[in-house]
Amino acid sequence: MLSKTVGLIKDTPNYFLNMQRLFLTLLFLLPITLTHGKTKLDVDLARTYIIWQKAMVNKDFRAWDSIVASERKKEVRNRIHSEKFGFPSQIFVVPVQPPAVKDLKMLQSKASGDFAKAVFFGKVDFNVGGEPTDNILVVSYQNQANYWRFVKAEYINLTSLPDVRKQIMKGDLSYLKHPDFEPAPYKRKNTIELKGAVPIIAKVYGYCPGREVKVVFNDRSNHLFQNTKEADVAVGGAATGANNIQMAIKSLPGGQKNEPLCVRVYLFSQVNGVKPIKAYEYLVPEGGKVKSVNIGNFNVTPEMVKTLQGK
Repeated sequence: MLSKTVGLIKDTPNYFLNMQRLFLTLLFLLPITLTHGKTKLDVDLARTYIIWQKAMVNKDFRAWDSIVASERKKEVRNRIHSEKFGFPSQIFVVPVQPPAVKDLKMLQSKASGDFAKAVFFGKVDFNVGGEPTDNILVVSYQNQANYWRFVKAEYINLTSLPDVRKQIMKGDLSYLKHPDFEPAPYKRKNTIELKGAVPIIAKVYGYCPGREVKVVFNDRSNHLFQNTKEADVAVGGAATGANNIQMAIKSLPGGQKNEPLCVRVYLFSQVNGVKPIKAYEYLVPEGGKVKSVNIGNFNVTPEMVKTLQGK
């Protein structure tokens, strides 16, 4: 949620040690102290988020690189290269400004091994105008080289849950007794690590009311669609010539097992005015028979490549 080329820096323990001076300097700049009722974990997790948030607002790559968990950095880099954007500048191209937490209340902080999660509550402000309301911000962390590194932040809008909002404001935190608010290991969906832009930008599209569809594209890009209609960037992109797609499909609780289903792969151009090309489609009409496992193949032809290049 909260998603030109320069030399890439390897994520190694030595690198973390080399970045300690910058990291410690940033710590001294942050006015966070242990106050009554605050644990060391509370302060450490809040500090990490503040460093990340300030790095995003100030477009400070050195600070961002020092505070983000290594696996998360690889995931961000993979997505940027898969859409042929510039790295690291595209890191800071986000639809909204990450909210500050200085005026939010930390409802909960928990750690389990090398992973932690903090839950903030208050007027979460994305600086998009209007009056912010009381909502929840959940931040996940990973401990590397003895520091809590930022993994991701998730926003929960309580507008449709007014009773939950009232409960929290009264000090009732029973809503947080759910696995989603517990620290959990973070693992990238895709194990490859891209070093540069992909040959062809591709996106996997899924329309699957009442169903779950797991997709593996070209044996490296993993996608999960659940009762949704959305498109997801294919990590590693498409290749000229042969490409493959694998799908595992099952009905979700409450599904009717007769809903329509569609999975497609689109190829995208960077040339203005060139429309996406539908390179693959698995389509089942309403009431049609859906196979639980599907394997498909398609070719990206030289003619398709010329079209994408605007020729």
